[in-house]
Amino acid sequence: MLAELRPALIITRREVRDQLRDWRIITPIVALTIFFPGLMNFTAAQAINFVQRYGAELVGERLIPFLLMVVGFFPISISLVIALESFVGEKERLSIEPLLSTPLYDWQLYLGKLLASMAPPLIAAYLGIFVYLFGVYRQVGYTPEPALLIQILLLTTVQAVVMVSGAVVISTQTTSTRAANLLASFIIIPVALLVQGESMIMFWGQYSALWWVIIGLALIAVLLIRMGITHFNREELLGRQLDSLNFRWIGATFISGLKGESRSFKHWLVDFYRNTFSELAWPVLVVSLALLLAYFTGSSLSTTFPIPLERINLEAVKDGQIEGLEELAFLSAGGVFTLWYHNLRALALATLLGIASFGVLGVLVVMLPLGIIGYFSATLAAIGISPFSFLAAFVLPHGILEIPAMIIAGASILRIGATLAGPARKGTIGSAFIYAVADWVKVFVLIVAPLLLGAALLEVYLTPEIVLWFFAQ
Repeated sequence: MLAELRPALIITRREVRDQLRDWRIITPIVALTIFFPGLMNFTAAQAINFVQRYGAELVGERLIPFLLMVVGFFPISISLVIALESFVGEKERLSIEPLLSTPLYDWQLYLGKLLASMAPPLIAAYLGIFVYLFGVYRQVGYTPEPALLIQILLLTTVQAVVMVSGAVVISTQTTSTRAANLLASFIIIPVALLVQGESMIMFWGQYSALWWVIIGLALIAVLLIRMGITHFNREELLGRQLDSLNFRWIGATFISGLKGESRSFKHWLVDFYRNTFSELAWPVLVVSLALLLAYFTGSSLSTTFPIPLERINLEAVKDGQIEGLEELAFLSAGGVFTLWYHNLRALALATLLGIASFGVLGVLVVMLPLGIIGYFSATLAAIGISPFSFLAAFVLPHGILEIPAMIIAGASILRIGATLAGPARKGTIGSAFIYAVADWVKVFVLIVAPLLLGAALLEVYLTPEIVLWFFAQ
């Protein structure tokens, strides 16, 4: 294995040497490594001095780790520019033909370019972090906890891998640097939103949640690298001259994916149900395990974020004396379509997020309802109400249809992500993706939507009656 990696490392060494010769690359790296941490040190010192005047030391303590994360993030943003230039830039300068003519495997070329785009900015990020820590220690005497420092270093690393691997994929699939720079917004904007979410976690002080962010980013990074290696083809890179948006071809491919190979509607329907449940077997298992994990995670959070039970009249709850509870039994038929629309909209959002993250974020959205159910089950158990009784009365009457619909929808989202990350079995990656979307539409219309409509009917007309009976007991 090491012998096969050696050619990739040779490519990496060549690319890094060329980068170090370019002052336009070295200057911003040095500036962000030395001057930017100094600026953050000054900001941290001024902020701490300011909040100490008003007795808000906690704000200053939470600000320092946040600035530490920012110091590590800014240098790796340079790696995005280097990665976007890695293939398409050399193609425009007519300097990539000698490299592509070498007797190397495609994955060796790709991996060498990937490591070369990542190494200098990532090293600069590490140096910037330690420069910042040294300065803030001398000014205010702050030293981070070892676990927090490890989290920041891992977070910086996985963010760099995600950004670089995504940019290299863009560089191999576009025909000009201008197009690659425009498509880079699909990397910069999600990562910027992610940094905002991480800042909320850090100011909240729930640093343990950063481990989940690191794990999720690591999964996306692995899938992006696999996607890039799988779909990199040197002949296609050289032969592609101009990208065109052919709506006629897209529509014909989508309709072909909807029709399948069966001639009659009856055979098409039988083949659809047979093939769908066989192809979704493993994704269904993965999503089912994820929902179980969400339920138990929500149960564990009930002790971390408890509901103030002293404000609840427990005897009234047990006696069924809850004001307005009787009105649940008289929900109108419009409530059915409201619930149905709400669930369809949530799964559509999960699908869009899943496409952008190889299914990871889509499955997280599907997991949220089970996490909430687990939270309330454990909370009610604390006041003496059996969680099994809660599930039987509040969840299972309509959940018997809604939960399978969520599992099948999540499995279909995972299959779209697997299509992007795996080799294209039906032509190009574009046609394989269109076929996967067509399969998702069929699953959504013929399986998920009817199950959710049945679940909405049960939730409006059956579940309230069982809930009232449950409290009456």
